[in-house]
Amino acid sequence: MTTTDATPEWLHFEDSPFSEVSFSRVWLLAAATYGVGDVVTTIALVWFSELTTEANPVIREAIMAFGGGGFLAVKLLVLYACIGVSLWAGKDADDGLMFYGPPLALAAVGLYTTAHNLNILFTFA
Repeated sequence: MTTTDATPEWLHFEDSPFSEVSFSRVWLLAAATYGVGDVVTTIALVWFSELTTEANPVIREAIMAFGGGGFLAVKLLVLYACIGVSLWAGKDADDGLMFYGPPLALAAVGLYTTAHNLNILFTFA
């Protein structure tokens, strides 16, 4: 009796210099800062404060057109596009910059905007 792995081939890092552990760790950092920190603080400022508005014009237009769903759609689109680039680079290109770059860039943006949003939140609260 033979068992087969049901995971798609493109999700394996067997022929890659990168590991699933390193992939998980950098994306956990990106998800914590960009996906949670920035989203939660932006929601607190935009929806619960009359003194502030969204500074990013793309996200501001998405909020004006579609509300919270538009906001989350833009955030998810950016997140999924970066995950796709990172997976492609880790599997086919063996490019460390393209593998680690997207999640680290999102983490940096998320860390900065979370800190900036918290500063605004506590300054005007």
